[in-house]
Amino acid sequence: MNLSHVNFLLILLFLTLNTSTTNVVARKTTYVQQFLSTQNAARSALGLAPLIWDPRISRYATWYANKRRADCALEHSNGPYGENIFWGSGDEWTPAEAAAEWVAERRRYDYRSNSCEHGEQCGHYTQIVWKESRRVGCARVVCYEGRGVFMICNYDPPGNYIGERPY
Repeated sequence: MNLSHVNFLLILLFLTLNTSTTNVVARKTTYVQQFLSTQNAARSALGLAPLIWDPRISRYATWYANKRRADCALEHSNGPYGENIFWGSGDEWTPAEAAAEWVAERRRYDYRSNSCEHGEQCGHYTQIVWKESRRVGCARVVCYEGRGVFMICNYDPPGNYIGERPY
């Protein structure tokens, strides 16, 4: 093989690896943005700073999501972070859909009384808009044996302290 063929193959290899790496980064960015976009839009509507993706918190969320993969149980980790969890049947649920479900609880939250409508949930929403929460990490897993999809977002510092308003 002559030198021009070697150079051509090296360039081809570089472009292939570079494109592959770019695709992985793009998929990761899209995944992160799916979790963040709706949550940060809810915060922006209230004049709050956006949540920032934190790889350390993301590793924690991934660790816990993987623990739930076997049973897909909607159970909190009881860890050091604020936490939103989601379960959906099937395997098509996206991070954007989970975030939208959490943010949709906004309509059930009454700021004046600092409470949810009677018999309704709104704690996922209040965690998302907790003013002191700045960093977030999330994860999504498809559970074994068709048990559905489990997603989790962890927030630091945590929120939802009884008697305190989120913003």
